[in-house]
Amino acid sequence: MTESRYALTAISANDQPEAFAQLNEALRPFADGNVDVKIVPVPRSLAGRRSARVYSLPVGVDVDRLTQSLKLLQGEAQMDWAIQTLASRVRRYRLAVFDMDSTLIQCEVIDELARYAGVGEQVAAITDRAMRGDLEFQESFVERVALLKGLDVGVIDGILETLPITEGVGELILTLRAQGVYTAILSGGFLPFAQYLQRQFGFDEVHANDLDVDRGVLTGKVRLPIVDGDYKRDLLIEIAQRRNIALEDTIAVGDGANDLPMLTTAGLGVAYSAKPLIQSQVDLQLNHVGLDGVLYYLGAASELNN
Repeated sequence: MTESRYALTAISANDQPEAFAQLNEALRPFADGNVDVKIVPVPRSLAGRRSARVYSLPVGVDVDRLTQSLKLLQGEAQMDWAIQTLASRVRRYRLAVFDMDSTLIQCEVIDELARYAGVGEQVAAITDRAMRGDLEFQESFVERVALLKGLDVGVIDGILETLPITEGVGELILTLRAQGVYTAILSGGFLPFAQYLQRQFGFDEVHANDLDVDRGVLTGKVRLPIVDGDYKRDLLIEIAQRRNIALEDTIAVGDGANDLPMLTTAGLGVAYSAKPLIQSQVDLQLNHVGLDGVLYYLGAASELNN
């Protein structure tokens, strides 16, 4: 049986010669100097703020031992890295789905709404526990939405004006769409915010929770269905089937416990600044760079010929 070939991708938030030198040293015992290194091009808009390299590892490399060695290094060097089979790295992915809150944007919109409603700390504490997997999502969602009762929907526009977009979102979605990848937002947050991102970046479709409004204020009631983890996974499967895309050819990116079902169902799951529960169950992670980091985990077919 032919042994799998592997590649190591390393990404830093800026040019860090010392960090890459440490990485090269960590690789030495596993490669006997037989490592082909290529600098990965980064979007022009991120020049000087991103550095990425891909290392073609020798056949027969002990991936488990190398992984443990690199984990020790990761605490010292501020970089993201992943070991992938070349087959996974160069696969032609056709569908990419994204969580919204704390993934595409650097906040939880329900917490932002709660601040305007005067219950910010209370709701944020519940959100944090839910995202860590300590609370059941649907139950905690109903509890949090109830606390928003009476809030004027006009505050949404104010939040949208200062919505903190995650670095690299524009570069990532622009590149994926140019490659013919179908993109979707699957969010446990709220529809107005997902639709805003759709308008800004051109996502092909969005799914999120609908706010129940009466006479311009939130009722505190939940409209069904609630977009929880299982629903996100089901949406991923439904979109893939509708577009005749194999699940192996899909990408999912998220950070919370309610993202885990889709992250483990997709062909390529990427945990972005994720909670510990998710980091322990998803191999590909981004903790030091923006969402453009996903791009550097996607290789070119020409790498198979190296």
